[in-house]
Amino acid sequence: MSKAPTAHPRFAEALSALGLDPVVRGFPDATRTAAQAAEAVGCELSQIVKSLVFDADGEPVLVLMDGASRVDVPLVRAELGAETVRRADAALVREATGYAIGGVPPFGHLREMRVLADRGLLAHQEVWAAAGTPHTVFALAPGELIAHARGSLADVREQTAGVP
Repeated sequence: MSKAPTAHPRFAEALSALGLDPVVRGFPDATRTAAQAAEAVGCELSQIVKSLVFDADGEPVLVLMDGASRVDVPLVRAELGAETVRRADAALVREATGYAIGGVPPFGHLREMRVLADRGLLAHQEVWAAAGTPHTVFALAPGELIAHARGSLADVREQTAGVP
């Protein structure tokens, strides 16, 4: 008999501290990418929440983006009023969050940081995010997830031709 999948211990503590007990789903194969996670969960790609860390003027910033979209860095820069914004390297991601790229959850990090949540996440009743490992995910209503992440709603999704 296999044991039930569990979130990363630090993230499990964060969930408990918030009074949350979402279902955590685990997978034998990694779900490091949004496409892998959507396939494993059996949901739309846009229901996957990517937790992406950026370096904004030397400070880590978390951007929560749906799995089907890309972050528009100039929009993030404008939203933050920052001079420079670039994707964080693996070392900064680990130092700021305590998690490896591919398993970063939307909250429960080592360090407090500003969080921008793309408004497009609100298009779903339920979204799935990493539970602290590349093999586990959990589901919450997007508004609840954003609230627990202390995220500010923003329009930071890259616009493609013909897509509003």
